[in-house]
Amino acid sequence: MQQTGGTRGTGGIKRIAVVGTGVIGASWVAYFLAQGLDVSATDPMPDAEQKLREAVARHWPSLETLGLAPGASVSRLRFFEKLEDALQGADFVQENGPEREDLKTDLFRRMDAALPAQVILASSSSGLLMSKVQAACRHPERVVLGHPFNPPHLIPLVEVIGGQLTSPEAVQGAIDFYAAIGKKPIHVRKEVKGHIANRLQAALWREAFHLVEQGVASTEDIDTAIAYGPGLRWALMGPYLNLHMSGGEGGIKHMLDHLGPPIESWWADLGTPAITDGLKEILRAGVEQQMQGMTSAEVAAERDRLLVKLLASKAESKVLP
Repeated sequence: MQQTGGTRGTGGIKRIAVVGTGVIGASWVAYFLAQGLDVSATDPMPDAEQKLREAVARHWPSLETLGLAPGASVSRLRFFEKLEDALQGADFVQENGPEREDLKTDLFRRMDAALPAQVILASSSSGLLMSKVQAACRHPERVVLGHPFNPPHLIPLVEVIGGQLTSPEAVQGAIDFYAAIGKKPIHVRKEVKGHIANRLQAALWREAFHLVEQGVASTEDIDTAIAYGPGLRWALMGPYLNLHMSGGEGGIKHMLDHLGPPIESWWADLGTPAITDGLKEILRAGVEQQMQGMTSAEVAAERDRLLVKLLASKAESKVLP
């Protein structure tokens, strides 16, 4: 089962302020509650509290299956209309606002002004640089990126990155906290657009779009190729361990000695598609055909059900990291 941390080993962090409760924020809320933490949430959108509580209720059965920490309860969620009220007494902030640099910079300025200097301010931003977001803060040293993967209540990965003014202590503090509550944090050493995992995804998407654009394959063919091919292995091990295993007794060196030139030739032949209106229409039509007879809610529920089983199996492994 997935490891649950509760408040043990979290460095005294017991109350989380979740700022922004859309898809990512609501998923974070459910996960923090499942770890036995108190959560204060805020979002300016109409009906935000009702939508949040409905989302937590949908996520809760999966989290129960994975295993709740002692004291975990949906009753530990409080919602506030005002940002400053939600921040009161927070030990850690997870921000999930719109992906706009101006809005996020102002949001961090307000959060920074409302909280003691030792409270870490973490952003779930998918692509913004913390060096820019932290610029308006009096205490920029406590601003970090804590980028999850969707859905955060199930996917363990969190990418932790500091900006130019972030202290090493804040980066390590965020890494330690995420690890203590059962996440798999990685330290991104340099700020780059899209961080690590999204850049890797973008590389795959580029060729997936190119192959459809060129008429090599349908969207369904591409999805089948990944979901029933390398995607199954990638769910267990990353690209480097997979390459190492492909080399047999000689490992990754043998594999690269043998297949290095072909791989380089494939790289040289990869496409550089543009997301034109025409390509958008081709992709839309292809995915709609794949979704015939299914709703997005049904697919998401089945995805989550299988993710729970996969996470439980991975947690039982004594060999794979």
